Amino acid sequence: MAVYAFVFPGQGSQSVGMGADLAQAFPAARAVFQEVDDALGEHLSKIIFEGPLDTLTSTENAQPALMAVSMAVLRVLETDGGLDLGAKATLLAGHSLGEYAALAAGRSFGITEAARLLRLRGQAMQKAVPAGEGGMAAIIGGTLAQVEEICATAGKDSVLEIANDNGGGQIVISGKMDAIDQAIALAKEMKIKRALKLPVSAPFHCSLMRPAEDIMAEALEKADIAAPIVPVIANVTAEKETDADAIRLNLTRQITGRVRWRESVQAMSGMGVDTFVEIGAGKVLSGLVKRIDGEVATLSINTPADIEAFLKTL
Repeated sequence: MAVYAFVFPGQGSQSVGMGADLAQAFPAARAVFQEVDDALGEHLSKIIFEGPLDTLTSTENAQPALMAVSMAVLRVLETDGGLDLGAKATLLAGHSLGEYAALAAGRSFGITEAARLLRLRGQAMQKAVPAGEGGMAAIIGGTLAQVEEICATAGKDSVLEIANDNGGGQIVISGKMDAIDQAIALAKEMKIKRALKLPVSAPFHCSLMRPAEDIMAEALEKADIAAPIVPVIANVTAEKETDADAIRLNLTRQITGRVRWRESVQAMSGMGVDTFVEIGAGKVLSGLVKRIDGEVATLSINTPADIEAFLKTL
């Protein structure tokens, strides 16, 4: 009998048209997109289904959009497929904004609350640093110790921190642009396989996001958050959590804190998970999970055919 963790993707997994086939095929999916549209007071679903890509990729749109697709997939599994998430999933987790989808899946808060929080989160993160002052880069093939050394050197008189420890030799750094440029040069000197700037609009998951953290702390304090029906692995601790106040704190700290995805996957494997089910757009997390732990099985569910195939395995 498989031991499941359901995981939810973050920014970078978006594509124009994601979820459109679900909305066409299933009333439960359409209801999710309608609820998100109503929560935001606009037709985000039109942007999700039709684009343009640059509008969808905008942080304030991408964050609620990706959550909407994940929740549409899950609601179809539950409504049309009879999935009992509380009985089937041992753990839930999400990458960055995906943690909000994981918590919505676990009934910590509703889709409306998740959409409003993610819209605010996207806006706050975008406004925290003036355009062009900060950025992010991926360091491919370096060890955590090497990247920490790079950050200490390049960030000595600036700001440069590890934003995502994604596993499989993929580490993302975030900070001021001068430090990013120096870090890429250092990585080349250290013969690290690859170092490249990422096409992002702000330096996420570093201390430059403090203004956004303050905004989210206030919003999360007012949010109605309950204990999830399945424990959720927090990005910032890589530990399972069910306490509502701890969840508030973890989501607040997540804005400036490191996404510990490698540690999170290792923790879930250590708790007996042998099958990771990615719910929502793309297959990014499935790829990362396989690079972290080649022994586990991975599934990506984002189309009607994926749903049909998964339900046959239950």
